[in-house]
Amino acid sequence: MAPFLLVFAVMAAAFASASGSGELTPDFYSETCPQALTTIKLVVGAAILKEPRMGASLVRMHFHDCFVNGCDGSVLLDDTDDMIGEKLAKPNNMSLRGFDVIDAIKVAVNTACLGNVVSCADILAVAARDSIVALGGSSYEVLLGRRDATTASIDDANDDIPNPFMDLPDLVDNFESHGLSLQDLVVLSGGHTLGYSRCLFFRSRLYNETDTLDPAYAAALEEQCPIVGDDEALASLDDTPTTVDTDYYQGLTQGRALLHTDQQLYQGGGGGDSDELVKYYGENPDKFWEDFGAAMVKMGNISPLTGDDGEIRENCRVVNQ
Repeated sequence: MAPFLLVFAVMAAAFASASGSGELTPDFYSETCPQALTTIKLVVGAAILKEPRMGASLVRMHFHDCFVNGCDGSVLLDDTDDMIGEKLAKPNNMSLRGFDVIDAIKVAVNTACLGNVVSCADILAVAARDSIVALGGSSYEVLLGRRDATTASIDDANDDIPNPFMDLPDLVDNFESHGLSLQDLVVLSGGHTLGYSRCLFFRSRLYNETDTLDPAYAAALEEQCPIVGDDEALASLDDTPTTVDTDYYQGLTQGRALLHTDQQLYQGGGGGDSDELVKYYGENPDKFWEDFGAAMVKMGNISPLTGDDGEIRENCRVVNQ
């Protein structure tokens, strides 16, 4: 057999062996593309160096992917004549961002791997972890081996992604429907240590929930978000929107929660359990980082496609032809 054919055969056999497993493993690409994770990290790092806000966007994209029919990369699919995907769903439209970074990662990984080896769903999971680390958080081991969906649903996205107006019981029900606990809800909400929200999503809280808002904080927000207009104006979710820390939890106890759903975690009718978790993570950053990593791994295990299900997309925006 010619040398290049032998190399191709070895790679194909290794990939077939890996993809035949139904289990997610941290070393899924160790034989088929050992440089995959390093390549993803480099592209994510460059994107965040250029725009630190991008880290929050990549974490959020992984969350929104996993909550709609599992962690299968469906959020990345563009609409077609036969399908309206998730990008235009209410929680995502004009809000979810970073698709160009995922495109760049996919091109770089395909080049490094000498072929289409790494799934878009796995890229989302690793990019979220690398974003957390790049912005000061602790690393955690990402399980790999997901495959990509061949369809997406705007209706499922509208139904399954929590919206920022939910009360605590509805949030708990939503998370439990995905196999996640109250503790997972509180610790994953700590992802709001990063990023911003649009006025459209916090205006109702700002002007109707004044009893749970610090007056000085509310006054500052009113300058950014008038009662009418400026829907796209941004405010940070905590005081350090490009640093992973526990200021988010401290803000919840001080009347500085930007979103209704955030304030619901503290004195939102959870019988004290969520209140205690908020205070605990605000006072114990090491435990937050440890538990956040574990919760991200748990979320990343929501209904993945493995084995022969789905596909490995050549281009994350479209199904393979």
